[in-house]
Amino acid sequence: MQVILKKEVQNLGEVGDVINVKDGYARNFLLPQGAAEIATEGALANREKNIARIKAKQEKLHQEALEKAEAIGKFAELKLSAKAGESGKLFGTITTKKLTEELQAQAGIEVDRKSVSLNAPINRIGNYTMLIKLTSKVKCELAVSVTASEVLKESIEEESTEETAE
Repeated sequence: MQVILKKEVQNLGEVGDVINVKDGYARNFLLPQGAAEIATEGALANREKNIARIKAKQEKLHQEALEKAEAIGKFAELKLSAKAGESGKLFGTITTKKLTEELQAQAGIEVDRKSVSLNAPINRIGNYTMLIKLTSKVKCELAVSVTASEVLKESIEEESTEETAE
């Protein structure tokens, strides 16, 4: 089935692209999500009329993404602190939502949590790198440093085994 993309779809194309996809993918995902429309004669003619407007909008979004990437590049490191056990394991995992909230608070840069990816979950004290994909062409990395806000005993079981040994 031939469709016209109304939104940028990862690994598929950008706004305004005419692509061939399997019927089921179009009917079950692209069309209900509003990411594409069926490429009829009228839709193709409408696309040709609006192609300049679409390209101008994409260029504006690209420039905004470049500016945001430059601001993130100037921000050296995102510093977080969380409760941790004696071995350095955090109580809970630091999520992409928490990372974006901290980036907003510390640097004043707003990023969608869906655009942030981590190569490993943040569940220990240490240094990490997060990849921020602002658009399909603009990506940047940011260092994340996690420290312990307070060190707590890891478990009650360790204390009870010490008491029974005495």
